[in-house]
Amino acid sequence: MTIELFVLALAAIFGVGLYYGFKVLPRERWQVLATLPLRKEEDGSWRGLNFTWYGLLSANAYVIGLALVFFLMGSIHVPHPLTGTMFFLLLLVVLPASKLVARVVERKKHTFTVGGATFAGMLAFPLGVTLANATAGRLYDMELPVLPLMGALGVGYAFGEGLGRLACISFGCCYGKPLHTCHAKTRVLFRRFHFAFEGPHKKASYASGYEQKPLIPIQGITAVLYVTTGLFGTWMFLRGHFTTTVIFTFGITQGWRAVSEVWRDDFRGGQKISAYQWMALIGALGAIVFAVILRAEPAPVPDLGQAFWSVWDPFLLISLQGLWALVMIFMGKSEITTATVRYGIHQERV
Repeated sequence: MTIELFVLALAAIFGVGLYYGFKVLPRERWQVLATLPLRKEEDGSWRGLNFTWYGLLSANAYVIGLALVFFLMGSIHVPHPLTGTMFFLLLLVVLPASKLVARVVERKKHTFTVGGATFAGMLAFPLGVTLANATAGRLYDMELPVLPLMGALGVGYAFGEGLGRLACISFGCCYGKPLHTCHAKTRVLFRRFHFAFEGPHKKASYASGYEQKPLIPIQGITAVLYVTTGLFGTWMFLRGHFTTTVIFTFGITQGWRAVSEVWRDDFRGGQKISAYQWMALIGALGAIVFAVILRAEPAPVPDLGQAFWSVWDPFLLISLQGLWALVMIFMGKSEITTATVRYGIHQERV
């Protein structure tokens, strides 16, 4: 019963966050978070560098997803430095891949792709585990349990990607098709629940001319589905059903990533079936095959109390804060928008 209460508490917290995000983030106000003045112009104004809500919300999603991975691995008594070493090695691949894959597939230098980064992380996973076992694993005289690790990664990914859709809503990217181009039943289904992005600087506006037009809320659907998948995955993991956790989380998240592009209208490359869809399908199949192969391994018993104690670690908390700052700067620094800043004095307050 304690596990169920924990999962319900997570559901309540994330549910409130998603509900509020769906309401406010399509507005123009929620795109640029802050502007840093860089260079003074001849007319007295300053050329500014924008930092976006996309970066902040992405950093939140990364850290929450990763924190839950540490939480779940802590429940089976895996030392955090061992898990952290593997993650550090994966981040060396995932962060650059988020831009590199988008450049290759979409021919764009100034954008990110979570799907491409995820696929790169999956390819690098076996090497990351091997290197982590050969380094930190020797210090702790243990190896990472691969099947539980895959289950924890599936849960963390579901939460991170689901909450990360809030960043897409803020920026107006990864948007759905206009309702007026859809089937009548689809228009009825999303008549009340749709996204209409405000402002010319949202990607849906400047890339496709969809400012204020009702669009299929594909980001919202994905967010709800993935967070729900993460919640069920958490419950299954803490109950010790590791094989089911892997198949469930990767099957749904990667399967939906492939299917959902049918309702997306942003550019995904020139192919009828996009490279991202192929990546998702290959990733889902690979995860399921690995889970079936590894299902006979001895399974540790998760302990929820131990999970809570394990994350109460100053080094872990500081490391997560450092990661948050890194992702915030890397993904929040806008290369698409520009800004002009003027300063003045309130004479009546002098």
